[in-house]
Amino acid sequence: MVEVTVDSIRVSLMSTHRVVILKDVDSERYLPIWIGPCEADAITVELQEVEVARPLTHDVLKNVIVALGGKVLRVEISDLRNEIFFANLIVEVRGKVIEIDSRSSDALALAVRAKVPILVNDDVMSRAAIVPESEVENAEEDERAPDVSDADDLPSAFSNFVDSLDFKDLDSDKKKDDDEEDE
Repeated sequence: MVEVTVDSIRVSLMSTHRVVILKDVDSERYLPIWIGPCEADAITVELQEVEVARPLTHDVLKNVIVALGGKVLRVEISDLRNEIFFANLIVEVRGKVIEIDSRSSDALALAVRAKVPILVNDDVMSRAAIVPESEVENAEEDERAPDVSDADDLPSAFSNFVDSLDFKDLDSDKKKDDDEEDE
């Protein structure tokens, strides 16, 4: 298992979903997991230590576990199937360790409240984690990028398209429109 922390929560510009970014504590690997806006807000509220008037759902879950004599030990992102992350809450109750199936977003919201470790299965991390390119590699790629400031350097397909445009018709259409407006 790989221990991770919640690095950030990002907003998708294309949908109402959010992405929680988990960071490997021992390396520069990041695990993005798509979550809903409610779960993202629940995680954010806790991480930013925002005071709420009444307990949120994940606060209630934590309170119920504690009231029943349990303790959340950790959260595990255990599997990835068909692009869906699976998680387990690992809870101890009267000396017995229990695994409770959970959505990964709910497990993460509970983990930040209970202040417990978040662990990711090694296989899941190796299949889904992202290692960002270093700034040095990005700079080298930018230097190799073609300079398209000169029209002669444009890709041939684009140049051919521009060369095939017939602007003569535009002038005659504009003159025809001007004549019709004068009438």
